[in-house]
Amino acid sequence: MNERQSDRGILKAEAARGKFALNRFEPSPDLAPYIGNYWTVRWDLRGQAPYSQTILSYPNINMSFERDHNGAFAGVHGIPKRTYTRHLQDEGEVLGIKFKPGGFYPFWKQPAALLTGGVLALRDIFGEEAREAESRLFAEETDEGKVRIAEAFLRSRLPEPDDNIPLVDSVVQQVIDNRDITKVEDLADMFHLNVRSMQRLFNRYVGVSPKWVIQRFRLQEAAELIEKNGIPDWVSLSQSLGFYDQAHFIKSFKAIVGKSPEEYSRDLGRSPGAARPG
Repeated sequence: MNERQSDRGILKAEAARGKFALNRFEPSPDLAPYIGNYWTVRWDLRGQAPYSQTILSYPNINMSFERDHNGAFAGVHGIPKRTYTRHLQDEGEVLGIKFKPGGFYPFWKQPAALLTGGVLALRDIFGEEAREAESRLFAEETDEGKVRIAEAFLRSRLPEPDDNIPLVDSVVQQVIDNRDITKVEDLADMFHLNVRSMQRLFNRYVGVSPKWVIQRFRLQEAAELIEKNGIPDWVSLSQSLGFYDQAHFIKSFKAIVGKSPEEYSRDLGRSPGAARPG
């Protein structure tokens, strides 16, 4: 499964489609080793109640240029430790740059773990040189034009090739594609690394542990299955996603999403007897 074309991670995605418009753009070839995609979100809720969108985040650092009722802000968002909720009201827009796992590290040259759970203003990372890019980007009206300005800013800071970037991206993509991977040991063996080396690699380049990545994708899959298929067979689902037992799955789901799987199902208006996941 290619996560770049999926709504996975956007909780209650069906309801969200009526509240904002999301578009994605591929990076230019010279930036593709570092960037997964550019994304834009626009909303116009004038005359409507505010809307809160919760995201079960991927293991990606995002740079964003945001303008809403609070004003304009440009910054870099580390990977949220739990879910991330964005509150939308009135009208606004965001251009986001979703770096590949490990892709932001060469631009910053500091451990990605220092960003985890936090946000830094773009100028705090790149200095006052970021001011001109911010001004130009916020003055641009089209999504395509915003992407071109963002690419020019990053291209002027293009780092030297780093062999760890494609390695980390391959490791994470393997977790996405292979549902059978549920243990860090299995993943490390697959890439001929010991567990400790992989943990150090992820701390520096990704910002979260390989165990976190495995569990996050499995919980994203669970949330997606609940939304699409209704209340599943919890025992079978927890086992298929690599959890020790149903209780461990429910505890992990609630710790990240903030609600138990059954509570999340009820919020979606699901009822018992819905389709089981295959």
